[in-house]
Amino acid sequence: MSIFRFPLLVWLGIGILIVCLGIRQSFGIFMMPISEYFGTGREFFSFAIALQNLLFGVFQPFVGMAADKWGAKRIIILGAISYAAGLYLTSIAVEPSMLYLSLGVLVGLGLSATSYVIVLGAVAKVVPAQHTAKAFGLTTAAGSFGMFAMIPGAQTLMTHFDWQGALQAFALLCTAMIAFAMFMKSSKSSEQSKQALDDSQTLKQALSEAFAHKGYWLIHAGFFVCGFHVMFIATHLPSYLADKSLPASSAAMALAYVGIFNIFGSYFWGVMGDRFNKRHVMSALYFVRTLVIGAFVTLPVTEQTAAIFGAAIGFCWLGTVPLTSGLVRQIFGARYLSTLYGLVFFTHQVGSFLGAWVGGRIYDHYGSYDPIWWSTVILAFAAALIHLPINDKPVARLAMQN
Repeated sequence: MSIFRFPLLVWLGIGILIVCLGIRQSFGIFMMPISEYFGTGREFFSFAIALQNLLFGVFQPFVGMAADKWGAKRIIILGAISYAAGLYLTSIAVEPSMLYLSLGVLVGLGLSATSYVIVLGAVAKVVPAQHTAKAFGLTTAAGSFGMFAMIPGAQTLMTHFDWQGALQAFALLCTAMIAFAMFMKSSKSSEQSKQALDDSQTLKQALSEAFAHKGYWLIHAGFFVCGFHVMFIATHLPSYLADKSLPASSAAMALAYVGIFNIFGSYFWGVMGDRFNKRHVMSALYFVRTLVIGAFVTLPVTEQTAAIFGAAIGFCWLGTVPLTSGLVRQIFGARYLSTLYGLVFFTHQVGSFLGAWVGGRIYDHYGSYDPIWWSTVILAFAAALIHLPINDKPVARLAMQN
């Protein structure tokens, strides 16, 4: 299937992810100005972002269940409102503790209702199974385009106004997600409608089936590592480069390169997941991450190496999303994908929580990011090995339907 023949819902989902994830990935730019404004150390902002990511994960399974029951449209609209409210309240906060509610709870809830799990769950219901990874890869790449566009935009807004004005502009931008969601319909292909009619599995049965599958828990473990990686790098790379006496523009450019190269990387890994065994492709991705991060912390840090690192890590940044969601869909089917992938995403966000928070805590304690950088190398290598023994064959229930 050509990407130009994908249903309209896929393109609406892409628009939602561009806004949702573009804003989210820009938060690292705000660490130093917000920390200086409130006179706190970096751990304070790190913990607010960590709390956001943890609650993002905690809310995700429940939001996924709601989307499976009532449809993605309503959930995305409510999530966009929560997202906008969280950003605006952060911009007018006078006490640092307010950020735990605004940037932590409200934005965390907004993210859970507008990001990958909900959008990919809707996409899985309108795209044939053999093209799932490609569609997921294209949709995932949209979030990367948002990162490429939003991070320089955030830097420009803060230069001409201040961090408060930048967050208020982003709050206003959240209304675009509402507009996209208004046009979403839950239409299904005839093949998928037939499968839904034939499949009388309940949510409780789906959960029991997944929890009894060893491969499902290995998928959880691998996605934990992904969360640890991406949130540590997104949150702390700007500060790490500043510590190396590089200008703020180099950090913005490095993160922008992460975004633009992930556009190609997400689609590439998704296509590879349709052509080859997804678990083997996933292992290859984590081996690449191991080499890229190891080289970055070994070589001298310059503007050039920072840019190269951004491009290289960007190529394998969120390629895990179409592969991981594709594995869950391949093994368990599409009906409860938002719920089952939502649970996997919760584990991802536990990793994100630790990556954001521990990074700041390690820095404040040791005055260096080196210990946490090397831990990311070890985790990447472990994740590459974890995916090899996964049994990725469809469960017996799906095999009987075929």
